[in-house]
Amino acid sequence: MNQDRVRACLLGGAMGDALGSPHEGAAPPINPGALGHLTDDTQLTLATCEAITQSQGHVLPQSIADSFLRWFASRRLTGLGASTLTALKGLEAGGHWALVGRRGERAAGNGAAMRIAPLAFLLDPHQSTHRRVIRDVCRITHHNDEAYAGALAIVVGLRLALNDDLGHPNFLRMVALELPDSNTRDALIALADNPPHTLEEMSRKTGVGGYVAQSVPLALGAANYVLEEFESRLKEVVSLGGDCDTIASMTAQLAAAQGGLQLLPRAWLTQLPRSIEPAINAFCACVCS
Repeated sequence: MNQDRVRACLLGGAMGDALGSPHEGAAPPINPGALGHLTDDTQLTLATCEAITQSQGHVLPQSIADSFLRWFASRRLTGLGASTLTALKGLEAGGHWALVGRRGERAAGNGAAMRIAPLAFLLDPHQSTHRRVIRDVCRITHHNDEAYAGALAIVVGLRLALNDDLGHPNFLRMVALELPDSNTRDALIALADNPPHTLEEMSRKTGVGGYVAQSVPLALGAANYVLEEFESRLKEVVSLGGDCDTIASMTAQLAAAQGGLQLLPRAWLTQLPRSIEPAINAFCACVCS
């Protein structure tokens, strides 16, 4: 595994999160400026990295759930969505990781997709056993088939980006074909069948909410735009409004997984908190050794 791309993916995701966090839930017009604070998008991703590192490169749902609980207990998680908060309170009360995840239609948010990126560097979604692990890690907080489909789409998209396929004309269809029947799959196929000419047009087709079948297809569709010109295009993603920190974070993860560290603006790197570096460094050393 290429350490440059792993590091870029995680740092890029943090940049998207911080760029969008001051504007989360806002409606256009939005004019993104300096990076803001990090939210649960980055925090839960790093908690996942820590769990994998501590498990010596193994993806263990129990270990990841324990890591989430440690971060929650030490008040290192901010901006939690309802599904994730419900699950963490269940873990805190002694619940099993496989049982505390929120169920039903309200659990179809992007809270699993936004934190799933580290698994793309270790698991192959073409293998059924690896898919089950991805599903189980999603279910810690989101016991919902749509939430799983969205998270799987991010893993598949990242694997394709690592293979330099982000700009492939059939990229969205390639992701969609790996997914179970779902609204996320349908949204990706709709984008592939009628490609929008601008990010704004794309957002009108997908929506910009926290519903996973809106935000994940938008992130996957926007990633190649951001790969072409990271800073200005990522600001454009944030300017679309809605759940813009999570959408920008997932978009930046995908673009940076292909573009590497050279894609990331140096000025933004200096604005990220130094506190995220140990978890990223340890994870990179673990998966790239």
